[in-house]
Amino acid sequence: MDLIELQRRLVAAARKDVPSDRVPYAFEKRIIAHLSARPALDRAAAWANALWRGLGPCVAIMLLFSAWSFFAGPAKAPVADLSQDLENTVFAAVDQDQPVDSVQ
Repeated sequence: MDLIELQRRLVAAARKDVPSDRVPYAFEKRIIAHLSARPALDRAAAWANALWRGLGPCVAIMLLFSAWSFFAGPAKAPVADLSQDLENTVFAAVDQDQPVDSVQ
């Protein structure tokens, strides 16, 4: 059977069936009661749920990188003093404003 013939038969069957005008007793009251019975969305609970679901992958990534840094061993290059680099960077602008000592 081709699709056009099937469509024609389905439309003819749908036209023969007349829908009823009768609505079940207290239908609208049941629907309103069902809608009002739904709890309101709790945004804090949604955030807490999302954060708890993200906890596992974050811990797994942390453990992976911790193991990688532990088993990789020390770097071949000498370790620089990061506190000294930070201090030099922060005070670079201050050092530029000071006048150079002139020889008299």
